[in-house]
Amino acid sequence: MNDCLTTRIHEKISSFSKGQKLIAKYIMEHYDKVAFMTASRLGTTVGVSESTVVRFATEIGYAGYPELQRAMQEMIRSKLTIVQRMEVTRERIGQDDILDAVMNQDSEVIRRTMEYTSHKEFYLAVDAILASRKIYILGARSCQALASFLAYYFGMLLDDVMLVQATSEAEIFQQLIHINEKDTVIGISFPRYSRKAIKAMQFAQDCGSKVVAITDTAASPLVQYADYALLARSDIAAIVDSLVAPLSLINALIVTIALKKENSMDETFHRLENIWDEYHVYEKVENSAEVDTKYADNA
Repeated sequence: MNDCLTTRIHEKISSFSKGQKLIAKYIMEHYDKVAFMTASRLGTTVGVSESTVVRFATEIGYAGYPELQRAMQEMIRSKLTIVQRMEVTRERIGQDDILDAVMNQDSEVIRRTMEYTSHKEFYLAVDAILASRKIYILGARSCQALASFLAYYFGMLLDDVMLVQATSEAEIFQQLIHINEKDTVIGISFPRYSRKAIKAMQFAQDCGSKVVAITDTAASPLVQYADYALLARSDIAAIVDSLVAPLSLINALIVTIALKKENSMDETFHRLENIWDEYHVYEKVENSAEVDTKYADNA
């Protein structure tokens, strides 16, 4: 658990009311569950009022219960096992409609990312990418899908892009062997953080390359090796990580690079369209709007 939170509780515990002591004890023993409980639910579980829970959060130095809750969430998400994730998900969704609950959760994560992301850091990272000789993109485990998506579009926009295959540490270092100060390495990792991604970022920094981290918080182990940290909130959705906000951030990165290179990309895009047409890469679907309307009417 967050050492700062533990310290705050211990420093204040002598001044706590009886109800606040019950809250403190429950947090210390069940912090993995409390991190995803509402103030009302925590109060009911412990046997105190919701207002007592809110006062407890402010008593130990947080602006309110949501800030206390987020501090706990960010510290424990990298430690939860799959079994614990399922327990948390059941607690959070309860009797709600699962589809609505998950999509509302994703919407909230994107909203929090918009408030959290540094615009200055984002555009500095864009400038570094555009000035680079070669771009290396790495994402391990579930983040491999994000890395592949980014590499696919960067491959259209930039001259030299490499998707690093993260099957083993030895293979990663072999693919990064030629990096230098003219290159940029983009590493993507979210809780539970990949050790391979962290070591690759450290290696890139040691080689003098520019390093961009796409991760969730400033406390992420990737950030210590990054010149630029692009932070996007992620969340738990049962056994999977909700990566809609990181994907949205990556979309913004792709669009920004495309717009900055707009004048030089026209010929490339025209060639791509001609190739796709000649080799029938895409299936042409007629009257798709009418089909969608008919489907919606029958839904």
